[in-house]
Amino acid sequence: MQAALAHKGDRATGLVYATVGAVAFSGKAIIVKLAYRHGVDAVTLLMYRMLFALPIFLGMAWWSGRGQAPLTRKDWLGILGLGLTGYYLASFLDFAGLAYITASLERLILYLNPTLVMLLGWLFYRKEVSTRQMLAMAISYAGVFLVFGHEVSLQGSHVLLGVLLVFGSAVSYAVYLVYSGQMVQRLGTLRLVGWATSAACLFCIAQFLLLRPVSSAMQVAPPVLWLSLLNATACTAVPVLLVMMAIKRIGPAAAAQAGMVGPLSTILMGALLLDEPLTLWVLAGTALVLTGIFLFGKK
Repeated sequence: MQAALAHKGDRATGLVYATVGAVAFSGKAIIVKLAYRHGVDAVTLLMYRMLFALPIFLGMAWWSGRGQAPLTRKDWLGILGLGLTGYYLASFLDFAGLAYITASLERLILYLNPTLVMLLGWLFYRKEVSTRQMLAMAISYAGVFLVFGHEVSLQGSHVLLGVLLVFGSAVSYAVYLVYSGQMVQRLGTLRLVGWATSAACLFCIAQFLLLRPVSSAMQVAPPVLWLSLLNATACTAVPVLLVMMAIKRIGPAAAAQAGMVGPLSTILMGALLLDEPLTLWVLAGTALVLTGIFLFGKK
């Protein structure tokens, strides 16, 4: 009886962790859009986010690597490659795209990530794609196109550029997921994430130093600094830990299902904090995306 109650309590805690983590992840787009109101560009904004997050991820990598075998040269090369594609490139394209589209549309595009992982698996490893998965994909992408068409009619053709940038971000992160499998088994999730994100932080800082004068970093409005600090902690590092603790308690499938609150929370926060339009088109498109992804992952 006590074991059953403990298991039930552990599952409830895991669901809370997964839900809070999904909402926190979704807040990233809101913070980026708020920061753009102060005249900052994507290169500078991403640099500050990664600068503040770097100590956290280095600490994560060190903590998870205690007592483990030292990393080999092959490990370091793999970490650099995954950090370049999975976190640096994905983050930069996402930040750049948010300058042109709403946070709601951005979140819906990124939520298509499981379908991209499946397509890459089919393309490179010839993994089978079922008819149900193809139907679920069609439903999800129809939802995105519905919201995209509505947004184009309101804001103009530049929305297409934003969609392409964010979709490129989703593809980049899908490549990371596809190729990180063996390294996750060898190094562990927390250790790999810690080092890969640390590498990405260095890439973002180096990009700023190459493309912008150092003096420009001191010219940003004070709210940009506070928003970047919030982004680095509450919307980057903390959600990673919460989702990992959730997976430990309830497994990846249940954690993914709980993560479906992410797009909904983005839409709500976008309407409340950014005055983004909350229309029937957006709600219908979101319903299609969530339905498709739910069917896609359902066994």
